[in-house]
Amino acid sequence: MTGRQRRRGLFILPSVFTAGNIAAGYYAITQSLEGSALAPQHFNYAALAIGFAIPFDALDGRIARMTNTASDFGKELDSLADVITFGVAPSVLAFAWGFRSLTVAMNPIAQQRLIQLGAFVCFLYLICGAARLARFNISHTPVALNPGRPGRKFFVGMPSPASAGMLASVVHFFRGEPLAMWWMSLLWMGLVGLIGFLMVSSWRFWSGKEINLFHRHPFRLLIALGAFVYALVAFSEVLLLVMAVFYMCSGIFSRAAYSWSRRRNPATASSH
Repeated sequence: MTGRQRRRGLFILPSVFTAGNIAAGYYAITQSLEGSALAPQHFNYAALAIGFAIPFDALDGRIARMTNTASDFGKELDSLADVITFGVAPSVLAFAWGFRSLTVAMNPIAQQRLIQLGAFVCFLYLICGAARLARFNISHTPVALNPGRPGRKFFVGMPSPASAGMLASVVHFFRGEPLAMWWMSLLWMGLVGLIGFLMVSSWRFWSGKEINLFHRHPFRLLIALGAFVYALVAFSEVLLLVMAVFYMCSGIFSRAAYSWSRRRNPATASSH
């Protein structure tokens, strides 16, 4: 293999992971459409596909930087993939799982209004996800309303992969069994709306970019990774939900703590 062919192969490698991201999103959409109260496993498959897409999304950019093959085409393709997998796919899943499959008898008119409102909120989630990605692409020096310590890397607004993972983890926790009670659909609507707001907010969320996977103690990393994989396989429903809720709440608590500190120390706050 010549050097030119090897270089071309390196440029293709990140796009392969991006294509895997798109494939997972497309699979999640098709499974959401097939899911029902009689076939709840399809909802669970859709949630798992969104979960599998998250590492694909994390790896394509990192591989491009490691191999020095980052390009404008790759960035645009990655953004389009994120809109599909972490925007369209979770919004379709959220609607099909949380509203379309209501089985408990209720007033038909009220049920129809609930389904329509749920569809609207899921659409708002999609719009917020697209806006979050657009802002991320054009923001080179993002500023959060609650800045952290200098030098700490963070995201402004909840990242779309984490937002999609939050919705998917709830569906997976129930193993795909769709919501049947109207009040649970209302709670689900509130969660979908909250996550959409967090994506377009200016609140600080941990980025994890300071984690170095190539430190001097790879043996410890392998042990921790093995333990995590075992826990993930054995207790995926609970573990994934706890991780998603913890990450979402970390941004909320960080913003609340910053507001509380400003109220206690107005002189310090005015100096920033």
